[in-house]
Amino acid sequence: MQKLLGLVRRCVEDYDMISAGDRIGVGVSGGKDSLVLLQLLSGLRQFSDKPFSLEAITIDMGLGMDFSGVQKFCDSLDVPYTVVKTQIGPIIFDYRKEKNPCSMCSKMRRGALNQAILDRGITKLALGHHYDDAVETFLMSLIFEGRISCFQPVTYLDRTGVTQIRPMLYIHDRTIEHFAQRMELPVVANRCPADKNTKREEIKQLIFDLSNTYPDLKERIFGAMQRYPLAQWEPKGRYKRPVDDEK
Repeated sequence: MQKLLGLVRRCVEDYDMISAGDRIGVGVSGGKDSLVLLQLLSGLRQFSDKPFSLEAITIDMGLGMDFSGVQKFCDSLDVPYTVVKTQIGPIIFDYRKEKNPCSMCSKMRRGALNQAILDRGITKLALGHHYDDAVETFLMSLIFEGRISCFQPVTYLDRTGVTQIRPMLYIHDRTIEHFAQRMELPVVANRCPADKNTKREEIKQLIFDLSNTYPDLKERIFGAMQRYPLAQWEPKGRYKRPVDDEK
């Protein structure tokens, strides 16, 4: 817990993610990433020198997922929790029958989440993207789109006035998985028909295969993203290398 809190705190400081008095909405899908993010931000707020508050929000896709365990988890952290009911799943898979549903689904979920936090007077949204997500997104942009690009640690959306932050960028996926299991977090089974059958899964497998030959592949790519740097990826002060060594 202390190790991961240290990584989150350093990421928050490197990119000025949190200011005193912030009300932060946490997008909670029910997956391990968002639940670990909520746990760590809840821990961070207890000793941060910049006091902030949290509220958890779930966009229910209309796929029959049970979020009662997430409600109990939020109650235990003293974090207000809201589930926003939608029909995004049936619209994409039953009505439109999208062959490549992930892009549209992501846009609809993000739009619903942004609107949900704005309805509550919140303008800062924390998302559960981690170290591996960043490396995968960079390679997806390069291989599938021919662009050198990735989401930013801090993204200001001028259309809505929402600022998105990603405090877990210094933590590996496997570390998050082990932490979620150790803490027995109430992970909700993903009922999306497209789960595990996406372009991102192809990139995960490519990275896995290449890492057998080049063990520090992910670290080199992530470091290059900070040193290049991509827009908004250069940390404050000197370049700082993440210290999560669980790959």
